[in-house]
Amino acid sequence: MDRRRFFKLLGGGILLSPLLRARAQQGLWDAKTLEPLKALGTPLSEYGERASFEAEVVRYISPNLRTRTSGADFAPLEKLNGVITPNGLHFERHHGGVPQVDPQAYRLVIHGMVGQPLMFTLEDLKRFPSTTRTYFIECAGNGQNGYRNPPDPNLTATRSRGLASNVSWTGVPLALLLKEAGIKPEARWLIPEGMDAVAYTRSLPLDKAMEDVLVAYAQNGEALRPEQGYPVRLVVPGWEGSIQVKWLRRILVTDLPTMSKDETSEYTDVMADGKVFAFTWIMDPESIITYPSGLQQIKPGFHEIRGLAWSGYGRITKVQISFDEGKTWREAALEAPVERRAFVRFKLPWNWDGKEVVLWSRAWDEAGHTQPTRGEFFQKWGRNNRYHYNAIQAWRIAADGRVSNGDRPLSGLAQGPSGGCGGEVFDV
Repeated sequence: MDRRRFFKLLGGGILLSPLLRARAQQGLWDAKTLEPLKALGTPLSEYGERASFEAEVVRYISPNLRTRTSGADFAPLEKLNGVITPNGLHFERHHGGVPQVDPQAYRLVIHGMVGQPLMFTLEDLKRFPSTTRTYFIECAGNGQNGYRNPPDPNLTATRSRGLASNVSWTGVPLALLLKEAGIKPEARWLIPEGMDAVAYTRSLPLDKAMEDVLVAYAQNGEALRPEQGYPVRLVVPGWEGSIQVKWLRRILVTDLPTMSKDETSEYTDVMADGKVFAFTWIMDPESIITYPSGLQQIKPGFHEIRGLAWSGYGRITKVQISFDEGKTWREAALEAPVERRAFVRFKLPWNWDGKEVVLWSRAWDEAGHTQPTRGEFFQKWGRNNRYHYNAIQAWRIAADGRVSNGDRPLSGLAQGPSGGCGGEVFDV
């Protein structure tokens, strides 16, 4: 072999491995496959970036929300692995845009029915004993596409349940701060307020605050992202996202709820009998098959059915999968760790024979709650509601492998609202 040919092969990586050389000779690897072997890679960087080939893994934003400051976007559930949602893909929900808060100027005030009103800087909060816990946060409007009748055939897992994310949160237990201030005996409620343009406010029962609420300043090991409440937010495990106030600036301790706009005109639930419930905080158990799911396509043969399940009542204890719209069920495996009020990944091995099939999944939690069918759901909830949809999501796999929304239209059920989250009607 002459010198020129030797260095040409060396530059292509052919001489680095006999297996590599053999496969190249067999035509199993082309020049493009071997391209990375021909040059040095990029240098070190101060902050890591994802691969350029993953640029399409982004949050979903409805077209009519792109120029508005108040709205929501969806985590791409079917494109994620494991149970932790990356910081840049956590779903967003805000009412007045994302404020830019200087951490050096940040202050948190606790006042009202306390023995001593207190003010904390960000550094003050970080001096307290910290806690790190993994919890999901879910918008009350998650699943709102389920209110449509007939169902949208082009639904994806993202558009079905993408207003939910799961994060490792770090912060101070709110109970520690309240004890520092000294809660008066007659106190029953907290009124947290955000630092956004609408001074977003909700009412939080004192009992829940003393149980497990976090004043969080970090997510997945780094500072909160601005759209997630930088520099400080509330994390209220298992409860709807609307009560987990971001850009937290003050907490008023009181004996009564505030009955703010967003807990009277919005975030209230209409039932099938016409009653309206104001404080329906806890998120019911949910599950979503992310593979195979809407707008994907599969081939006959082996597949691992994968999905996510979660519940505001505690741990998921069981996930079942049906291939015949609920006539029979098989139990899926839950991947450890199975934590309270957090996502869990479920899996089931499956050989598809190429025939049309409809997949269902339903989750059970440690309190004994499970998911209803779509028909059962609307026996309880009103058609003019738009929150807390947790009915079973069906996926129909056609003979050509194309996957679409498998929910069936319900007879006698009028078309409901087009969807909304926090009072905003929008196409999701």
